[in-house]
Amino acid sequence: MDLGVRWKLHGDGRTPAPGAVVRPDERLSWPRTAGLGAQHVVAMFGASFVAPVLMGLDPNLAIMMSGVSTVIFLLATRGRVPSYLGCSLSFVGVAAVIRAQGGSSATVTGAVFVVGVALFLVGLAVRRFGARIIHAAMPPIVTGAVVMLIGFNLAPVTAATYWPQDQWTALLVMLFTGLAVVCLRGFWSRIAIFLGLVFGYGISWLLDLAFGRIHSADASGRVTDHWRLDLSGVGSADWIGLPAFHGPSFEWSAILVALPVVIALVAENAGHVKAVGEMTGDPLDDKLGTAISADGVGSMLSTAVGGPPNTTYSENIGVMAATRVYSTAAYWAAAGFALLFGLCPKFGAVVAAIPGGVLGGITVILYGMIGLLGAQIWLNAGVDLRNPLNLVPAAAGIIIGVGDVTMKFTDTFSLSGIALGTLVVITGYHALRAMAPAHLKSQEPLLDEGTSSYASDGAPELDSAGDSAGGRTDGSAGGQRAKS
Repeated sequence: MDLGVRWKLHGDGRTPAPGAVVRPDERLSWPRTAGLGAQHVVAMFGASFVAPVLMGLDPNLAIMMSGVSTVIFLLATRGRVPSYLGCSLSFVGVAAVIRAQGGSSATVTGAVFVVGVALFLVGLAVRRFGARIIHAAMPPIVTGAVVMLIGFNLAPVTAATYWPQDQWTALLVMLFTGLAVVCLRGFWSRIAIFLGLVFGYGISWLLDLAFGRIHSADASGRVTDHWRLDLSGVGSADWIGLPAFHGPSFEWSAILVALPVVIALVAENAGHVKAVGEMTGDPLDDKLGTAISADGVGSMLSTAVGGPPNTTYSENIGVMAATRVYSTAAYWAAAGFALLFGLCPKFGAVVAAIPGGVLGGITVILYGMIGLLGAQIWLNAGVDLRNPLNLVPAAAGIIIGVGDVTMKFTDTFSLSGIALGTLVVITGYHALRAMAPAHLKSQEPLLDEGTSSYASDGAPELDSAGDSAGGRTDGSAGGQRAKS
């Protein structure tokens, strides 16, 4: 059985010829491959470490399980889909809602575990019936609206939790990160979130030196005098050790809040697989179902031990585009580095010490990018919002999701925010389409351009709309997961 762990040496193993690419089944010399692996880890640092911190989970465990999930993904796709799996930012809003309802870390990971199961089953269905079923259930108007309400639902988290801790640091970090995303080029623009974190650490340290402690809300919400940058936990942390594990806990209210994220993850995976196929010149439509299922398995395994869910990262796709090196050997190296970082509690303590003001400045951009990428899905797909069939369910669902509207069914069961908004968008669209007059449906083909198109022989072919969907729910600085 070919598991995709054998690579041919590309050329002399040093530098690819001008215009040449290093294919997934090729590699450069091992030292250069290791260097590329380290570059991939750095590229996903920003979003992949911000996400578990925002979710209240262990960043050490997050990075360790991202390496494990990446190995699972590479083995499942037999080395044909070079990709790194990191913590998904799509779940940050879900975690915030669950914790606001009194849920613990176990409740969060239990809800997300169920999402991983659902994603795995969707992948199996895609393998059996083809990508057509994705489009039938989730046309661009639905996918875009769900991505948008997930991103914008996070606005109160920034406004009420992070920004008030240190508004001036938040403002400076926001400006610096925005400049980095827009003005830097190539690889540096791909790690803009990471650079924003480094800048935030530095400016917080300088402000502590210059002005002393700040009187503001701390991470718990209590207004106290505290240091902006508190590294007291770093000194006491061990250099080598296992992260903290815990089992999941399952509650229906939390599961219903988390399940809508499946839509964003399916669109994200579809976009990534298509993007990688276009870059490598290897059509990967036949691997879409496998990739989605592997993503689900990785998330299930991570959340089963207390880690966050994982998904493919566009930051790493950006690194491949910049270097033209698509070798899966580099991703194996990246997974190895991630496992090593996960075994260093001191490193995790540094990440956990991110000042609240720094998170405030980054999340202003990050959450907004997630929401607006829902609009990008509409643009790429040519969705006509003048058509009430599109406008009405999207408008209602987004307002419900952003405004955190609640529907109480019994004393113990209610739906609100992301879950209720997603339900309204999906059921509203399909119900209205079933009852709409023919002239409204004729303005939008059954198979909308943008998310999926189909060749004359019926074979599924994903296009760039899925790419934009995937790019931007994981918090990436390049515009996607800002993810990532």
